[in-house]
Order: sequence, then C-alpha cells, then structure tokens
Amino acid sequence: KGEDGPSIRGGMVDALVVHATAAGKTEFIYQEAFLTTYRTFLSPKELIEKLLYRFYKFQHATDSKVRLAKNSFSLLIRVIDELGAMELDDEVVKRLMDLVYELLCQSDLVLARILRKKVIEKCEQRDSHQEPTNYGPINQNVSLGSTPVLDLLSFKSHDIAEQMTLMDAELFQKIEIPEVLLWAKEQSEELSPHLTFFTEHFNNMSFWCRTRILEQNDGKEREKYLMKFIKIMRHLRKLSNFNSYLAVLSALDSAPVRRLEWQKQNLEALKEFCLLIDSSSSFRAYRQALAETEPPCIPYLGLILQDLTFINIGNQNLLPDGSINFAKRWQLFNILDSMRRFKNCNYEFKKKEPILHYLSNFKDHDNEETLWQRSEKIKPRGVRKRVEVD
Repeated sequence: KGEDGPSIRGGMVDALVVHATAAGKTEFIYQEAFLTTYRTFLSPKELIEKLLYRFYKFQHATDSKVRLAKNSFSLLIRVIDELGAMELDDEVVKRLMDLVYELLCQSDLVLARILRKKVIEKCEQRDSHQEPTNYGPINQNVSLGSTPVLDLLSFKSHDIAEQMTLMDAELFQKIEIPEVLLWAKEQSEELSPHLTFFTEHFNNMSFWCRTRILEQNDGKEREKYLMKFIKIMRHLRKLSNFNSYLAVLSALDSAPVRRLEWQKQNLEALKEFCLLIDSSSSFRAYRQALAETEPPCIPYLGLILQDLTFINIGNQNLLPDGSINFAKRWQLFNILDSMRRFKNCNYEFKKKEPILHYLSNFKDHDNEETLWQRSEKIKPRGVRKRVEVD
C-alpha cells in the first residue's frame, strides 16, 4: 500500500490465472500483460490445461458461476490465437479437438464452432510458416528484359529505400512475440526461427553494403557509393525503417570502411547519423525518436532484445514468499507491447522487381576477412590518413 506501480505485483500461478480469467474492462491491461508474458512461468500446454479445468468446473454450475466458465473459454481462445507455430504441436491440437467433440456431444454448438474454427486457422498458419528461410519478396523467375541495368547508382535512392523497407516489413511481420520473449531467456535459434532469420537478414544487409563500397577499385567510385548509401539512409529515416537504417550505418561506420579516406562532408554526415544510435544515456536519442514515431515503423530489434535480456537477468523470477514476481512481467510486457504496435502495420509501396533482383536478399557479400583484405589493399597499414580528400 502507498507504493506507485501496477496493482498486481505478484502472486501464485493459479491466482494469476484466475485473475486473468476474471479480468474485466478495468483490468484489461493485466490480461494483456499476462497473455504476453505467461510463458516465463508457465508453458502454453500447462495454461491450456488450467483453463480447461476451470471451464469444466463451472460449465454446469449455477447461473452466478456459469460466467466463470465463459471467461475461461474466452481466455482459452485468446491463448490459442496467440500460440506460436512451434507451440501448436499435435498433442495440443488433439487436446483441443477432443474438447470440440465433447462440446458437440453436449449440443453446445456455438462454442464448438468457435473453438474448431480457431484451431483450424492456427493449424493453417503453422503449416504456412514451416520454412522461414523461404521468406522474401524477390521473384527469381521475373523477366527483367534483355539488357537489365543492375547497379546501385542506376536506381533512385528513395526507390531502393522503399524496397529495402518492404523486405524488412515482410520478415518483421513473421516474427512471433513468443519467439522474442523466449530469445531473452533461452537464446535458442531453434525456438526463435523467424527472429533468427530477421537477424541474419540485418547482418547480410550490412555486409552487402560494405562489399559494394570496398569492391570499387577507383577512389571516386567508392566515394559515389558511400554518398549513395548516405542518401538511402536519409530516405530510410523518413520511412521510419530503423532496422535498415542501422544496418547501412553499421556498414559505413565499420572499421574496414571507416579507416579509408573520405570527403569531409561525408564524414560529418556519418557523424550526425551516428548520434541516433549513441549508446550513452541508454540510447536516449533512439528511444526518443522511436517514441515519437507513428506506425508504420520497423524498430531496431537488437535494442529490444538487449532490453529484454537485461530485465530477465536483473530481476528475480520469484518474490521472497515464493510467488511469481509479476512486476518483472510488467517490464517485459511494456517492451513487447511497443513492438506489437509496429508489427501490425503495413507499408503500401509496390514491389519493383528490378531492384529486388539486384538486391537479391543481400546474399552476395564478402566475409569480414575478405573485406579487411580489400580495405588494406586500398590503404595499406601504416599509411597516414589525410583529414580531407579533394
């Protein structure tokens, strides 16, 4: 009493489940936090069993308690709706379809129809999400004409930024919230396949940008490519695509690229761009920019994962009395809820196949060692760097 903060600080598992089923309009936000974070103390199968127990217990109760069964069933539908593809295994599906059969036998056709429809929808989603490595907007069979022009400088900067954003958005929307929550705890690629693929996409994009610059043998050509990426970054910032923005920035600010000689105005532009992701004051500039951004937006996932990991490590799972520390779950929920806000929004650009074909999912890039060799060939070690290039 007398402390600021959420009304629910902690509780035993069953008490938290009961409160989630009873949550009305005034406690709606608690139910959302519970559904987002329950996996940190309860598996989906365990929660489903607890909700089924509560549903069966009050299904044929007096009028005053039938509501409790309905609330449990409603929450069960929400739980099923938010199951990840990895969580909807055959055992869970069979358990739910058994319930459908029982409801039919009891002539409760409305609930049976609702449950059956939801289970079928989730199974169809699961089957379509089996291979995350197939994601990507590029159509490899597209006809580009007899003499396609496939060069970064040949495309408009804002067109490239738009296509990069479409690729990011398609992959970002495939990421399931449970994957992100589990990554902070387990850091398992197997449990977080879409998140892992999105992270690889970020790294590929960064190395692709570095390769395009360092493969230019002529200094003036390298400068043109650097300037092109700076222009692309400006458009990415306008599109609120912080993911691609930071992937390109990490390329231009990487050691093999940064150590070379560049025009002063380009170096000043890069210094200005770096202010957004300045790590001082816990990335205050980026956090403020993200807070002021309206959807559609693609946030930088690296910082989200870092925040979740810090919360997971820095807070106890249990309170001194052995109950679940739900205050920790509120912190996790606030971060994931912000991510969910952006995840459900779409960009309305049209795909431009020549650009997508040129980008080719950013798979054509050199590794770190080769990039360093290219950089040292351009500027051998021991050669002093001039302040400005004319």
